[in-house]
Amino acid sequence: MARGNDKKFTKTEKSWILYDWANSVYATNMLAAIFPLYFASVCQAHGADNLVLWSYGTSAATFLVAILAPILGALGDHKGHKKKLFAGFLLLGVAFTLFNAFTGDYRLLLVGYVVSHIGFSGSCLFYDSFLTDVTTPERMDRVSSWGYAMGYIGGSTIPFLISIVILVVMGMDNPLAFRLVIVLTSVWWLVFSIPALKNVKQLHYIEPQKNLVRSTFSNLWRTAKDIFSHKEIFLFLVAYFFYIDGVNTVISISTSYGSKLGLDTVSMILALLVTQIVAVPFSILFGRLAGKLGSVNILCGAIAVYFCICVVGFFMGFNIEQHPGDASALQLSLTLFWCMAFLVGTVQGGIQAISRSYFGKLVPAERSNEYFGFFDIFGKFAAVIGPLLVAAFTQMTGRDSIGVISLALLFFIGFVILFTGRKKLFSSYSARR
Repeated sequence: MARGNDKKFTKTEKSWILYDWANSVYATNMLAAIFPLYFASVCQAHGADNLVLWSYGTSAATFLVAILAPILGALGDHKGHKKKLFAGFLLLGVAFTLFNAFTGDYRLLLVGYVVSHIGFSGSCLFYDSFLTDVTTPERMDRVSSWGYAMGYIGGSTIPFLISIVILVVMGMDNPLAFRLVIVLTSVWWLVFSIPALKNVKQLHYIEPQKNLVRSTFSNLWRTAKDIFSHKEIFLFLVAYFFYIDGVNTVISISTSYGSKLGLDTVSMILALLVTQIVAVPFSILFGRLAGKLGSVNILCGAIAVYFCICVVGFFMGFNIEQHPGDASALQLSLTLFWCMAFLVGTVQGGIQAISRSYFGKLVPAERSNEYFGFFDIFGKFAAVIGPLLVAAFTQMTGRDSIGVISLALLFFIGFVILFTGRKKLFSSYSARR
């Protein structure tokens, strides 16, 4: 294992980083951009409501993984289990992603999507917890940041552009084109996962007990009590709950918000591509700055930028609401959308990477999987408040811009908790070092 002052990544660190490169193609092609379009076209051809089915499917997969995460985490902390569970969920995700390339039945596509989503989310849980096995606390920020950076290139840019070329050349209404993209997604995910499967190993673990089930639930209960008793861990998780909800909501509503305002679709897609490209160097930069300025300070800075993003988003919508049908107002709002996309790119990868690595520093390495199970719960269930805030404030005021600015409340709460508790968080991390 490399020392903290060694700039070169070890073979194990590189293999761990490469899994972000491998699995991000699923997040881009299957969750966000391409498969939803294919699923919608198949549903519409059969007279089914794709939005309802997609929403139920996504909710079911997310809820199931969130509920099982702590249990799976506690099981994975036992010697020899983490790697097997990681590989199992990875192969489950890849297999059912590939399954979707060989069926045109919307019901089977929904099943394939839900199961592959569970495989993807489950593999990410164990992948995150492996961070404590592949590197030292001093190098976690840098390694985690490089993981996100490579993910933006490997999953969010290169295969996405290849997929777009396939669809454009073969036709956006050609089912075969979509199926080839799904095959590409599966193959990319599996092939670039091989180094992680081969080289990443569980170094920290709990010795297995005779009754594995009883031991798993006993350790799970102990971890839950420890989280509530260790104020610094609980404090960070509460702050994380609020600000990551804001981060996820900004990502999920950006194109819908722009479309409703009447912004040009092609321009928005290009702006979001810029977000992915900008995120690469800034994710790496975050890792370096965290080592110099401190992880909590960097997180506070990123949250402040997201607060500004909400303000830009507000003016983007307010401008059009005040001047409906005005071409110059529409052009100004599109410019603001590009500014917002650039700002998101500067912090989106960094805030997630440093959150992951900082949490890894706070928790005991031999029980990292249990703790990351709870980390996953806070992240998954945090996806509820933000969309509700946007919907409620928009309905109450009749203004989309007010709905967007309401997200600033989540970032404000997260910032206050982190900023006021930064001394306790820093002292806790220093003690664990």
